Amino acid sequence: MDLRERLSADLATAMREGDSQRRDVLRMIMAAIKQVEVDDRKVLDDDGIQDVLRKQVKQRQESIADFERAGRPIEVEREQAESAIIESYLPQMMPREEIEQIARQIIADLGVSDVKSMGQVMGRLMPHVKGKADGRVVNEVVRGLLQ
Repeated sequence: MDLRERLSADLATAMREGDSQRRDVLRMIMAAIKQVEVDDRKVLDDDGIQDVLRKQVKQRQESIADFERAGRPIEVEREQAESAIIESYLPQMMPREEIEQIARQIIADLGVSDVKSMGQVMGRLMPHVKGKADGRVVNEVVRGLLQ
C-alpha cells in the first residue's frame, strides 16, 4: 500500500471512528498534496508526498515556537498533536550519532578541518541523509565537527 492509499484509508477510518482531530489533519494533508499536484501539474509519488508532509511538520514546528513566545499553551498543544499525526506517516529520523558518524567519514575523505569547508561537507553529506534527518541537525553536527 503506497502512502496516498494509506492516508485515504486512515482518513476513512478516522471518519468511521469519529476521531475529528485525526480526520481534520488528514484532510488538510490531502488538500496540501492536491494543491502541490495542481500547482506542479504532476501526480506525486511517495517521495513527493513525504516532502509535502515534511513541509507541513516544519510549518507546525514554526507555529509551536510562535505560540510559545505568545504564551498560548492551548494552540501549542493542538499544533503538537497535529505534528505528531503528520510525523507518523514519515520514516524514522536518523539519530544524531549516526549523522555524526557519516559526517566524520566524509570529513576524513575530504581531508578538511575548518568551517570554510562546510559547504563541501554538506554537499556530500546531504544526499546520504535526505529525508532521514533534519537539515538543521545535520548543519549543527557538521559545524560542531569542523570547529
